[in-house]
Amino acid sequence: MNPHLLSKEELSAPDLRGRLADLMLKKDWLLATAESCTGGLISAACTDLAGSSAWFERGFVTYSNEAKRELLGVDAAVITAHGAVSEEVVRAMVQGAIMHSKAQVAVAVTGVAGPTGGSRTKPVGTVWFGFMVDGRLSSEVKHFGGDRAAVRLATVQHALQRLVQLLG
Repeated sequence: MNPHLLSKEELSAPDLRGRLADLMLKKDWLLATAESCTGGLISAACTDLAGSSAWFERGFVTYSNEAKRELLGVDAAVITAHGAVSEEVVRAMVQGAIMHSKAQVAVAVTGVAGPTGGSRTKPVGTVWFGFMVDGRLSSEVKHFGGDRAAVRLATVQHALQRLVQLLG
């Protein structure tokens, strides 16, 4: 396994989530997630921590394009024009998570976890991240190696780490 990835044990350890929880509680803010390629793993990682209901508001698992439209309000034309795995879609997802929740902080992810579904322009391991922190929107793309489980685990790890950085 890649030494830069957290193992399942490390990810479930309270350190990273504990730092996120402390930052959220200190600001008295709530977190929402909008997940495609991770299928709810970011939400699960957050809610594995006892007491997370004080700072974790809700999670949207929007694996299909229809779910992205229905639950988050992502415009079908944006998905058609740019594809589900794109900066435009992840930005719309994170904005939708904020608009359809009581959260002040949100993270959204959409990507190609593999082993199929990749293309020349969006190979397996491509993941777009969207973050909204107190009205500030940012997005970034990462390319992770490994199998499906490794890509999904790396996505969760990066999402949590980046939230801690943005809130710190």
